[in-house]
Amino acid sequence: MSDENQGSAGGFDLFGNLIEPLRDRRGRPSYKKDKRNQDFVAVRAAAGWSQDAIADALGCDVKTLRKHFSRELSGGALMMEGLCLDVLLQKVREGHTPSVRALADRLDRVAAPPPPSKGRGNEDAEGKGPPIGKKAQRLADAADPAAGYGDLYDRIHAKGRQQ
Repeated sequence: MSDENQGSAGGFDLFGNLIEPLRDRRGRPSYKKDKRNQDFVAVRAAAGWSQDAIADALGCDVKTLRKHFSRELSGGALMMEGLCLDVLLQKVREGHTPSVRALADRLDRVAAPPPPSKGRGNEDAEGKGPPIGKKAQRLADAADPAAGYGDLYDRIHAKGRQQ
């Protein structure tokens, strides 16, 4: 075998130098995120584990955990609840009676929105009339000052009369 064919990455260039790969693969390999790790983080975030504890259990740094699993950390509880509901729905479709009861109880716990009130559409909760805006409320408060300001106004007006 000749020296020209012994190059590991495809031979030699026109100047006789060994052709090397374009990207240098030195250093630490990047973290691999997969579905199993995502579920692992989501379950522990839903259970209330701290980010330090999750990172230790996963075997990575906290910064790496935040970088790759921010969605799982912030919405882990919601993801797990949705997963449980999906499994429960699948069991209901199979005809599993306890699952039907569990799903019905779960849906009954969710309060239905109140029906729209009849009458004027802009009434507030006490029925006193339409809600007042911030500026209008401030003007109304300024027109009727608190009781402790009476003597202050008397002193201001008294100074004005002396001049």
